Amino acid sequence: MKKLILLIMLSSIVIACKEESKKETPKETKEEVKKEDTFPKVLGEVLKKHGGIDAWRKSSFVSYKVNGQEHTTALKSRKALITAEKYSLGYDGKEAWVSQKDSTAFKGNPEFYYNLYFYFYAMPFVLADDGIVYSEAKPIEFEGTTYPGIKISYNANIGASPDDNYYVFYHPETKQMEWLGYSVTYNSKKPTDKFNIIRYNDWENVNGFLLPKSLTWYKKDDKGMPSEPAREPTQFSSALVSQAPLADDFFNKPTNN
Repeated sequence: MKKLILLIMLSSIVIACKEESKKETPKETKEEVKKEDTFPKVLGEVLKKHGGIDAWRKSSFVSYKVNGQEHTTALKSRKALITAEKYSLGYDGKEAWVSQKDSTAFKGNPEFYYNLYFYFYAMPFVLADDGIVYSEAKPIEFEGTTYPGIKISYNANIGASPDDNYYVFYHPETKQMEWLGYSVTYNSKKPTDKFNIIRYNDWENVNGFLLPKSLTWYKKDDKGMPSEPAREPTQFSSALVSQAPLADDFFNKPTNN
């Protein structure tokens, strides 16, 4: 009798285990889907020359000094912090802010300024952002070399100035970026075909990325080609690109102001 009871109990346990196993579903492993790039093949070659877009996307932030200020920008969120002797300003992911004891220390527009130098400095990697429309640009010539170009425009409602245009010009053989044309529509809010031009001919290796050590704004001749420097070069120093995460409150406005 005891054996019969034991057999019934064992049968019940086996049935219960089978029922439970039916309820369990195997855990699905989520594979990271690699972002499909839509930029032109030649821009991919330019990005590769400067360190590669995949490596850039793995990085957390970039920092550098320019004009007596220290700039730090988070590469994914584009949060930013700029510190100077008498003020600091930044973007916390929701709004731009300024912190200063003397109201005359910073007179600009923080919404316009917080990522101004970042876009110049992070070339050509920012040209692989989402919402970009690519087209061929008319080449430029300088000192006997013809530089092919790519025009970069933006879909509507992308950023604060979607009507801005950029023109990247690269060396035909090395694919290294050499010039940048850009239009600014933040104040006018009107599209334009006219653009300023910057020479990128002074590069340095920053943690595996080829980034500008200095930029030189150029004048243009009557044909629209760069002719001579418009002013002294803008110098960058203490550059760093890092995969290390920053504290969540790093880009927040100081609470004592």
